[in-house]
Amino acid sequence: MNESKRTLLGMTLSELKSAVKELGMPQFTASQITQWIYRQGVGTFDEMTNISKANRQTLSEHFETGLTAPVDSQHSKDGTIKYLFPAYCGNTTRDDAPHYVETVYIPDKERATLCVSCQVGCRMNCLFCQTGKQGFEGHLTAADILNQIYALPMRESLTNIVFMGQGEPMDNLDEVLRATEILTADYGLAWSPKRITVSSVGVKGKLKRFLDESECHVAISLHSPIHEQRLKLMPAEHQMGIEDTVSLLRQYDFSHQRRCSFEYICFAGLNDTPTHAREIVRLLKGLECRVNLIRFHEIPGVDLPGSDEKRMEALRDYLTAHGIFTTIRASRGQDILAACGLLSTARKREVKSDNLVE
Repeated sequence: MNESKRTLLGMTLSELKSAVKELGMPQFTASQITQWIYRQGVGTFDEMTNISKANRQTLSEHFETGLTAPVDSQHSKDGTIKYLFPAYCGNTTRDDAPHYVETVYIPDKERATLCVSCQVGCRMNCLFCQTGKQGFEGHLTAADILNQIYALPMRESLTNIVFMGQGEPMDNLDEVLRATEILTADYGLAWSPKRITVSSVGVKGKLKRFLDESECHVAISLHSPIHEQRLKLMPAEHQMGIEDTVSLLRQYDFSHQRRCSFEYICFAGLNDTPTHAREIVRLLKGLECRVNLIRFHEIPGVDLPGSDEKRMEALRDYLTAHGIFTTIRASRGQDILAACGLLSTARKREVKSDNLVE
């Protein structure tokens, strides 16, 4: 394969206009390409039938579409599907051996949510997360991120996208912003940013930039309102503490359509006590937000006890009674290791498949 070939997926309309101009094509060809790639999700140049055959041939000599089908899938008894996608992390040629990332499709009555990854592994190393145990292997490009959406077999059924898979979105912010720009652009999926939620542990400098440059929802991984304890659970607390994170969030308006939420995995006797409940209320009082309580899914080598239903309900009821809208999130896909905190591709580099879209 020609190493100079670029990937169309992940290019903005203005970049495509410059690219086709360099190839001597009319600028409207760029809009035609976005229709085929971002609206139709085609994987070959031959399918771009309103572009002349000569121009399609020229495009194929300089570009590849970038759409690559998943190489594996696992189906949960609750309807959740976990896909394994190749990720090239900026490799100059797709002949290089790819990394792999996991993507989770979660159908729920009239809704269908896709949980996408933004890194191979993660540098945040949260104690309770299997992805963190994988270590960090690479940043996904916008093409790698978008491919999880555009090459998804059930793409047309999606109602929401959450950046809650492998990796810390703020640690790969440029590519995440590029991906969400294309998803919300008129030439892309033309989605409202309110259909997209981006999660973060809180990364100094990056979180503010995200809040300024994006209108997507934000979800903060909280897990403890107490600095010393959160630091033990989440080393990122050292760089940007939860008090600073909440102080930053208070500078933004979440009283209309944009939503701020906090993710809170419950550990029995560790972060679900009355003391923690009071501290959460103190921390979040007056901030327009919601709290999602999450069951802990055990991972090897981590001795943390998950809260039972009664303790989680008591925490939910206390927070709700004190003005903080709180829900207990249903656990999905645990039987295929697709639930919160379980994603990992540490041993997937050996996966081989012919199921690739050129």
